[in-house]
Amino acid sequence: MKSTEGAPRLIAVVGPTAAGKSDLGVDLALRLGGEVVNADSMQLYRGMDIGTAKLTPGERRGVVHHLLDVWDVTETASVAEYQRMARSVIDRLLAEGRTPVLVGGSGLYVRGAIDALEFPGTDPAVRARLEAELAEAGPGALHARLAAADPEAARAILPGNGRRIVRALEVIEITGRPFTAHLPGPEPVYDAVQIGVDVARPELDTRIAARVDRMWEDGLVAEVRELADAGLREGRTASRALGYQQVLAHLAGECAEEVARTETVRATKRFARRQDSWFRRDPRVRWLSGAAEDRGELLARALTLVERAVTT
Repeated sequence: MKSTEGAPRLIAVVGPTAAGKSDLGVDLALRLGGEVVNADSMQLYRGMDIGTAKLTPGERRGVVHHLLDVWDVTETASVAEYQRMARSVIDRLLAEGRTPVLVGGSGLYVRGAIDALEFPGTDPAVRARLEAELAEAGPGALHARLAAADPEAARAILPGNGRRIVRALEVIEITGRPFTAHLPGPEPVYDAVQIGVDVARPELDTRIAARVDRMWEDGLVAEVRELADAGLREGRTASRALGYQQVLAHLAGECAEEVARTETVRATKRFARRQDSWFRRDPRVRWLSGAAEDRGELLARALTLVERAVTT
């Protein structure tokens, strides 16, 4: 895609968790004089550091990162609100001559930032009724209903993600249309280069297991215990985050710590597959190998894609 100013207006680094997006985003920002804009929905929450693999200040290597730590764990995530914040940051960076590097694996958040998506409003009565049904019947029953009404949405939303299931059913009831009907084909707001980081399933699964091990070693249980004191259990979005949900169950005496750890690995692998499937559906994403033996070449290949986007 050609930019009127001789360079891509925005770079997006996407793909499944543990693929290496965060490091590549920092590398690109350093080489291109840019700043990172977070597109991981759970890294928006203050204090959710270990369990979201949020880069430490040292790992950011002096690169400014935007939209980290902006919500309390008690706040419910809003894609529409994220869209507003992300575009405000992106527009400011572009005006300053900086390259925005959007980094994250939350597919709807990425699309909300770079594409012309409009998000339907809410109906408090419908939302309250669906949430009551969720509390009574559990997310599985509502997910089955969603699968019947909108199979594509059901494939994209985890069966245990009650908040997103309720939102999808609410939109269907309010508008009379499938939830996915509100996600039309790409209508870009920015001239963007989207780079997908691809890792073969066996290696990705190994990385996920190792990452969860590091999270436990770094003190995830203590982090969740502290956040629980700050209201994490009451947070409709944050309490469902991978790792946090499982540790909360352990702290509540619902399972042993080792069970929570094993379930975190299993759920994260499943989530990574859904992320990969989401981004594979977008033909604009250009995939590069993030395999261990290719890590040294990843930045060079990414820069080549950026340069091609300028000249074609």
